[in-house]
Amino acid sequence: MKFLCLAYGSEADWKKLTPAEQNTLLAADQRIRDRRAFMSAVENHATTVTARDGTPKTDEHPFATSRVPLAGFSIIEADDIDDVVRLVADTPCARAGGAIEIRPLLDTSPH
Repeated sequence: MKFLCLAYGSEADWKKLTPAEQNTLLAADQRIRDRRAFMSAVENHATTVTARDGTPKTDEHPFATSRVPLAGFSIIEADDIDDVVRLVADTPCARAGGAIEIRPLLDTSPH
């Protein structure tokens, strides 16, 4: 099963850690990458698209004022959510004042 993991965290909280603490947490990220999970950081800026009246509209805005903005995401394949929780528990966002939101992905592929 695949899981979407949304990582929330602030750069200020990250910078409060010592280099040794940062390296330990980055090693947890590497263990997830070693499982061939897709992982990426995101910029602190978003474009929102709506088409409620049939016409696409965009709104570009920063989220810098949020205490723990979206910092990145990963797609992790695992047997169950407990496995994913164990994997992300020691990652930078989970340990440095942020949070990881885990959502099971539904297979919507045509069969």
